[in-house]
Amino acid sequence: MAAAVALAAVAAFGLYLGSRELSRGLPRLGATRACTVEADGRVELTSSQMANAATIAAVGLRRRMPEHAVVVALATAFQESKLENLPNGDRDSVGLFQQRPSQGWGTPEQIRDPQYAADRFYAALRKVKGWQEMRVTEAAQAVQRSAFPEAYEQWVDESKVLAKALVGDASGAVACTVGREPAMRGSAAADALVRVLNRDWGKMAATVPAEQAGVAVSATDARTGWRYAHWLVSHASDHGVKRVRFNDLQWTAETGTWSRVPEEQRVTDRVVAEVFEEL
Repeated sequence: MAAAVALAAVAAFGLYLGSRELSRGLPRLGATRACTVEADGRVELTSSQMANAATIAAVGLRRRMPEHAVVVALATAFQESKLENLPNGDRDSVGLFQQRPSQGWGTPEQIRDPQYAADRFYAALRKVKGWQEMRVTEAAQAVQRSAFPEAYEQWVDESKVLAKALVGDASGAVACTVGREPAMRGSAAADALVRVLNRDWGKMAATVPAEQAGVAVSATDARTGWRYAHWLVSHASDHGVKRVRFNDLQWTAETGTWSRVPEEQRVTDRVVAEVFEEL
């Protein structure tokens, strides 16, 4: 009898640990943590989670929302979807923020669009009186009206690390590995990259460098440059980005890390992204 009780306790403890691990946002079964963010802390994400986080931050910055708003949005998406663009959820919930068509958030197709979903979240947050002074979980709850109002608070630390990097307050902070076969190549990759850049950030001065296949984005200062550089690395896996260079650092898909570049190769007025060439 005692042995049976002990085994039951071990099993229950194992289930408890398993539920805690899942609640901390581990990637789906079979997925790998392809991206690491280090900015006064460390967060590891899959490539799809990282791309979604970068889009959420970019939309907030495009709307001229402060960093606190980006933290609130990221913590909300962490809790609601683990930063994955889910096709369904509780009742008719959809997407990154598990917004419900029946509650006026939009059609299922619209809500599955990360830019649209993030834009609607920030629009709703802006209508909350005094959200700027609220705790992250209180601001998120004011928008989401969840049955678990304190649940968002558990993601504050991770969200602050991501926000610090994605708003440009850290350099070389987002590093992602890319699979052996890129999702896109050549002009198709460059064109798609420009389209998504414009959707996330708004119409911007993105050009195609004459010397290589890719894009170059104007950077008025270091903070702006690192916003774009980290966004480009975050989207490297799904847009065939081979190399990103800004200031005195360069990220490459080959190594998945940032490294110093020689003085003569430094670029301070723009962020340059090179895509994989056509075969």
